Amino acid sequence: MSRFFYGSDSSSESSSDEEELYSEEEEEEKSEEESSEEESDEEDSDEDSSDDDGGKTGANRFLRDESSEDESDEEDDRTVVKSAKDKRFDELEGTIRLIENAQKINDWSVINDNYDKLNRQLPVLQRDNDGKAPKMYIKTIADLETAMLEALEKQKGKKMNPIAAKGLNAMRQKIRKNNRDHEADIKAYRDSPDDYMKEDVVEEPTAAAPKKAKKAIIDETIVGADDDGFTVVGAGGKATTYTPESILKHLRTIVESRGRKNTDRLEQIRTLEKLLDVAATEYQKARVLLTLVSTRFDLTSGSGNTMAQEQWKLVQQEIAALLALLEEHPYLVVIENAEDWEDDEKHPTITPEETFKIPGSIVSLVERLDDELTRVLQAVDPHTAEYVERLSDEASLYTNIVRTQLYCERLAKDEKLNFVQETANRIVMRRLEHIYFKPSQVIDILEENVWKALPASLDSSVTPRSAAGDSSALVTAICTYLYTHSEGIIRARAMLCQVYYLALHDQYYKARDMLLMSHLQETISGFDVNTQILFNRTLTQVGLCAFRAGLVYEAQNSLQDICGSQRQKELLAQGLQMQRYSQITPEQERIERQRQLPFHMHVNLELLECVYLTCSMLLEIPLLAQVGSSPDLKKRVISKSYRRMLEYHERQIFTGPPENTRDHVMQASKALAQGEWRKAAEFITAIKIWDLLPQASKIKTMLEEQIQEEGLRTYLFTYAPFYDTLSIEKLASMFELSERKVSAIVSKMISHEELAAALDQVNGAIIFRKGVELSRLQSLALTLSDKASGLIESNEKTLEQRTQGTANAFERQGAQRGGRGGARGGRGGRGGGQGIRRGGGGFQGGVLGNAIRS
Repeated sequence: MSRFFYGSDSSSESSSDEEELYSEEEEEEKSEEESSEEESDEEDSDEDSSDDDGGKTGANRFLRDESSEDESDEEDDRTVVKSAKDKRFDELEGTIRLIENAQKINDWSVINDNYDKLNRQLPVLQRDNDGKAPKMYIKTIADLETAMLEALEKQKGKKMNPIAAKGLNAMRQKIRKNNRDHEADIKAYRDSPDDYMKEDVVEEPTAAAPKKAKKAIIDETIVGADDDGFTVVGAGGKATTYTPESILKHLRTIVESRGRKNTDRLEQIRTLEKLLDVAATEYQKARVLLTLVSTRFDLTSGSGNTMAQEQWKLVQQEIAALLALLEEHPYLVVIENAEDWEDDEKHPTITPEETFKIPGSIVSLVERLDDELTRVLQAVDPHTAEYVERLSDEASLYTNIVRTQLYCERLAKDEKLNFVQETANRIVMRRLEHIYFKPSQVIDILEENVWKALPASLDSSVTPRSAAGDSSALVTAICTYLYTHSEGIIRARAMLCQVYYLALHDQYYKARDMLLMSHLQETISGFDVNTQILFNRTLTQVGLCAFRAGLVYEAQNSLQDICGSQRQKELLAQGLQMQRYSQITPEQERIERQRQLPFHMHVNLELLECVYLTCSMLLEIPLLAQVGSSPDLKKRVISKSYRRMLEYHERQIFTGPPENTRDHVMQASKALAQGEWRKAAEFITAIKIWDLLPQASKIKTMLEEQIQEEGLRTYLFTYAPFYDTLSIEKLASMFELSERKVSAIVSKMISHEELAAALDQVNGAIIFRKGVELSRLQSLALTLSDKASGLIESNEKTLEQRTQGTANAFERQGAQRGGRGGARGGRGGRGGGQGIRRGGGGFQGGVLGNAIRS
């Protein structure tokens, strides 16, 4: 039988193993009752002397006897079973003990950590204590405040441990904020500490107590119920009521719970809406509206979330109501550098004669509202009716922006407020960013609707109500204000916006001069990415403006950096153009997508490419003809991307009719190189994208004239070696130009040394000069000499890098350059002899094919 069996006859049935176990302590075998008494005596001795008296060991220590009920009762009394409530209070006592120990050694860092732990334990303890804070907690925070003040007094004029000083400063802020919630209890404790701590403790409820408490809760719920029969029940079963006196307490509770996990934001919004209904004073309404708008923004705190249209419109209406409230009561001011009202029990006394500051930033709220609408427009498909519907919300947003600007202007006039000018600059910049890319007709309508929606008493000193019908004056006034009151990024962005507006409205020379005088092209790399994107958009718009004005070279030069990189989408923030071997990470892709502009702000990329390729054609085809007929000239490339497209088109065995914009331009290039300018003009004017431009017929007429002129120049470059004289009248009839125009073009070519000829104005003819033609061998020798010079230069650079610029390297460079300089001088003489005729020489077959092969 097992040695752990409980029974009265176990001694007679015990095994020999048990006898051997007990033989060391007992000389003779005892009965079961005696052994039980000895076990009980040994257990008592274990509690007092920890087996010092030679008590039993082994399994015999766990044997129990049924004979003594008193002893078993004593054992039950010694087993302490604590409830969860008692354990929490014990944990509170342990935390308080750690704080007191750290207070003795003046270790405020440890006090700070345990103080935070103490406050985390408080809500559960209050729930167990009928919503009241434990007295030990009140005593601790009251003593801590006293100790903190004494430590601050001792700290004056003395150096303190940095860690302890940091903890002390943190404790000062926390105690000051936390003790406001327990002012009544702290006052009662400090008035009479002994009486406060000796108050009767609530007895443990009996079995019938929960029923009574439940009945009280039900009765109280019925009394404080809403119209629907439901109410909000707080801690202790008490119904939550909203009164004007308790508004500040509820607001502080909501503000402190912002950002915490498991916070029901919708419930907070419903609470704030109730508080707004019961708000009695303008101060209360302003405080509730500020908190309500911020809480609605918390619903979409994630980076990938977009704000629902219903919530967005509610925020817009609440901001408008807040602005109307501040306009109606000018003695109330919402400003960033104001101090918060700390007493939740007592409301501030506000008089119309004195200005009362409320902490907050309306400009930040309007900026967030603008950003939320931008995020929505980025996420919505632009080809749906939903995009148009959400875009219509921009009118109400723009009204709030203008109204906020008027509010900032009023604050800036009051010198006592110490208003930060940067805040006004931000809202004025937001207004400019909403209008700079729009046509003047749209801006005029938008401004007219805004001033109709605002009260007649409001007016602006920056943009007066009387100037609402002139968009150009409006943009100029806004930009002038920003030039005067801002600097850095805001000033640069204002400059770019004004240049964009001027270019959009066909004022090319003003836009060009302003862009050049700003020198932004030299410093733009030091600005943020969004400003660089704005610079790219402005440069693109300037190029399109130059094209509409007929300035082909200027247009191509402006668009070269954007369109020549084949990354138009990324540079203009209009989408991601994934390259074949790109290694972009998902995080980088997410950031790039956040920078994308809404669809209504896009520049038409197809139109941009068409303009760029057309300008490149009008510049490259005459250059190819010039280089093809004069191999000694250096091969100058204007547009590498256009050359690649042209080479690819030349390699095609069969080319059908053009299907897209690029095909039209390539077919026109081939026809222009062959002298068929009418066919080239037909291909270019047949592109349907020109219809998107204002005055499309005027643009097509301009393009035909440009093709005629460049066709004439290409013809002269190509066929000049075959003519001794050429009639101007003949050329005018071939290209359908006036004789005066032909004479002007030829004179310009002669003056730029592009054509070796003379103009006979009396006879109306062009006299070509024949120079010494280079043989095939001489041309090849010049080519070989150029290639050898290039190899020598590359070798010199490599040698200089390896020797790291030592004296020997410089000596070798000087000797080699001296010898090569003499060789170049001799070759320069040969070039001078034949440089009179740059249009003659090695023309063989088609100009375009020869230029591409060479």
